[in-house]
Amino acid sequence: MEWFERARAAEQLRDWAAAIALVSAHAECYSTDYYMHDNHLWHMNLLARAGRFSELTELALTDVHARRRLNRSLREQGMEAALRGRAKDGDRDALYVLVRLLCETNQVQDAHRAVQDLGPEDQYAHQIVARFRSPSSGAQ
Repeated sequence: MEWFERARAAEQLRDWAAAIALVSAHAECYSTDYYMHDNHLWHMNLLARAGRFSELTELALTDVHARRRLNRSLREQGMEAALRGRAKDGDRDALYVLVRLLCETNQVQDAHRAVQDLGPEDQYAHQIVARFRSPSSGAQ
């Protein structure tokens, strides 16, 4: 059985350690080899699904894919405080994910305050809040 099939089988069995070990050996961020790059994204997804947030956090220091996957995972878990902390430390993606989370859970005022506190000059963060405040969205 080829490594790919073994990795898929391990993933299906939720044997995260085996799946992660197999995939990471064939993964490279921004590789010119499409398969290596795709495997890198798969690796980040496996880490998130395995709940290995400390590894994702460490990788997120230098890897944009790890950072985005970590932020998305924190959002899926409803971990507002963790996103807020990452945004406070300068992670703009975390700010955008936090603002969307707040807006989508009918906390538009809190989202506006988060933008004012964490990125008052960030026009994109303001645009996210404005979309939810528009009359067509029904948000107040």
